[in-house]
Amino acid sequence: MAEPIRYIERTRAYYSALGYGPPYEWAQHDDVPFAPCPDLDEAVVAVVTTAAPFQPEKGDQGPGAPYNAAAKFYEVYAVPSAPAPDLRISHVAIDRDHTTAEDPGSYLPLAALARAGRVKPAPLVFGVPTNRSQRHTLEVDCPDLVARLTAAGVDVAIFVPNCPVCHQSCALAARAVEAAGIATVIMGCALDIVERAGVARFLFSDFPLGNGAGLPGDPAAQDRTLALALDLLEKATAPRTTLRSPLVWPGPDTWREDYANPNKLSPQEIARRKAEFDRAKAQAKAKREAL
Repeated sequence: MAEPIRYIERTRAYYSALGYGPPYEWAQHDDVPFAPCPDLDEAVVAVVTTAAPFQPEKGDQGPGAPYNAAAKFYEVYAVPSAPAPDLRISHVAIDRDHTTAEDPGSYLPLAALARAGRVKPAPLVFGVPTNRSQRHTLEVDCPDLVARLTAAGVDVAIFVPNCPVCHQSCALAARAVEAAGIATVIMGCALDIVERAGVARFLFSDFPLGNGAGLPGDPAAQDRTLALALDLLEKATAPRTTLRSPLVWPGPDTWREDYANPNKLSPQEIARRKAEFDRAKAQAKAKREAL
């Protein structure tokens, strides 16, 4: 079995090569809240995502779109879960070299939840911002999300992060939701970030970032991934319970070495990416200030 990518080390090396520093300090906790899971046959189950509602005026957000800072969102949101909302992940640092986000089922398990038939999907889907500021996440986003889940009568929350920072934001939010008495499970692909933050239950899929809900174009694999998450909810008896999905990413294994690896980039490519990242940061800052 291959060693999972150490995203903390990889991203630190990547942004150092781009000329940024000091290294980002990722969240780390020793204590982990744990809420018992209710009977899933009677539970209202909500999906919490870092995907953004589609904004047609904000540029390319389709399959294979480059990183699009204009499509970011900065506040917790809730939208109806049926019909399935148009939520996209062009604004986050998924593995764009090896996945396209063409199939929403790979990052949003709404269809799989409906097919499962064993739980009651919540009437709303909730969105959590991808926020590098842990303080803002803890002091603003987490209380907002807890209040919204509670008001909606949610018994269980399934978190599906996408990029590295998404995994941290979802982990911090899941901790707050557990502390409020709502059982959670995270379905994600960044093992080190989630386990460092400390969560109750984590279903780890060793896939390129952006596929936490299962293999793209493969409904059976998405159903299996959701089933594993629901089983984990029922069977975990203590916090920090991690289950590794047995599913394997098809095709070459080169995605592990490729993602944000400065050793595979030329000086010209590093300069190009830095300029692109600076533009995206400026765009995101302007959008935040306009709120």
